[in-house]
Amino acid sequence: MDFKGKKAIYLQIADMICDQILLGELEEEGRVPSVRETAAQVEVNSNTVMRSYDWLQSQQIIFTKRGLGYFVNPGAKQTIHNIRKEEFIEEAIPEIARSMQTLGITVNELTGYINKVIA
Repeated sequence: MDFKGKKAIYLQIADMICDQILLGELEEEGRVPSVRETAAQVEVNSNTVMRSYDWLQSQQIIFTKRGLGYFVNPGAKQTIHNIRKEEFIEEAIPEIARSMQTLGITVNELTGYINKVIA
């Protein structure tokens, strides 16, 4: 895995697992690779992966079954969607608004650009 940006490595690993859930690579109520498996896969210390798993548990994306490992929570896809939507609104939108103001881009212009991109 190529770690980049300002985001903490454990959060980048959590994002990778969330992506796997959204893509159906990890199914709801299905087993999540162990901390050691993930650490070997992404080539980081298992403590970093453990931190990722703790964060995912705190967000109710995964849960643990004693003696069996980690599993994807039912409803995890919707939870991830909600978290990412909130992050976009709180982080990306203010940055876009500042850039629009600096560059003199109107909301109508932005809407036109967005419509071209998603068409």
